[in-house]
Amino acid sequence: MVGTRDRRFENEESSVTAKPARPALYSRHLELNAKFAEFGGWEMPLQYSGVVNEHAAVRERVGLFDVSHLGKLRITGPGAREFIDSCLTNDLGKIEPGQAQYTLCCDESGGVVDDLIAYLRSDEELLLIPNAANSSEVGRRLTEAAPAEVKVVDEHRRHAVLAVQGPNADAVLSALWIPVGHDYMSFVDADFNDVPITVCRTGYTGERGYELLVPWDDAPVVWDALLASGEPKGILPCGLGARDTLRTEMGYPLHGQDLSMEISPLQGRAGWAVSKTKPAFWGRDAIVAEREAGPERRLRGIRATGRAIPRPGMAVTLDGANVGVVTSGTFSPTLRIGIGLALLRADVAEGAEVGVDIRGRSEPFDVVRPPFVKSTPS
Repeated sequence: MVGTRDRRFENEESSVTAKPARPALYSRHLELNAKFAEFGGWEMPLQYSGVVNEHAAVRERVGLFDVSHLGKLRITGPGAREFIDSCLTNDLGKIEPGQAQYTLCCDESGGVVDDLIAYLRSDEELLLIPNAANSSEVGRRLTEAAPAEVKVVDEHRRHAVLAVQGPNADAVLSALWIPVGHDYMSFVDADFNDVPITVCRTGYTGERGYELLVPWDDAPVVWDALLASGEPKGILPCGLGARDTLRTEMGYPLHGQDLSMEISPLQGRAGWAVSKTKPAFWGRDAIVAEREAGPERRLRGIRATGRAIPRPGMAVTLDGANVGVVTSGTFSPTLRIGIGLALLRADVAEGAEVGVDIRGRSEPFDVVRPPFVKSTPS
């Protein structure tokens, strides 16, 4: 059913210049004295009151993130589900309408174009949430491959995404009569003061939480309401700095570092999101061949035994020989030690002690299985 044709991808970001785009909540972030950084072509809040403070709020109470830089691609038309299933790695036949699925867009070499979440509304409608930097490329590839009856539309600027994450997330939302309690990786539609929202039981922190899909222009109203509702529960606005330390503690991969066109799903600990039974998807032959041969390198967790903090790009050694490289590394606010993910030679097993080259000095780290802290998303 997949046919290639010359069709222009309806990309809402096509007119954006080299200057970073700004989210609908930019003025709110300014009022909260946020420090900004560029993420995937967007000027987003890095932190407000400090990364460690915001990290602790999510682990212990509740935090509110603006992640509106994430892409939004709506796929509609007869056979939309079947078409997307023929492209992406995971098996959409395993979920029902109202459920979401983590999946990967690969190229024919088995490299990862992007990792994303697919929200299934019906056999004729899905919403894909790719990473900001890769949204246009995923949309372009899907558009070129789509049959005439399937439409791929970029809705990047039509929706904001607000993430409410932490043990008190349910209390914050239920106080606003926003539905909570549905299963992990599912979503429901709701109405908040005449604002239509989609409430998704998803997140990138390892804590129980929700991500709200909100009309772009209504995002400030919903943001204000969430902060007001969460004040008695200790809510804090949180930036993408804390999001990075939280996801690293869970061992969640970040595309561009832990997954990429050079790091396959099997190497990057995402093989669980690759169907072993589907007859076709982009990159299938290369991934099947790598699975049969065994990947030559694998993403592992590393945990400092001293005071060192790993950073991406640092070399990893074992018995004096180079065996890999750090792909993600940070100070863990929960454990108070340095942790990271490293792409290591496949024969470097969990339990090994390796060295990480930090400014010319080899610092000791244990190779471990992530997550580094207990996950509580259910």
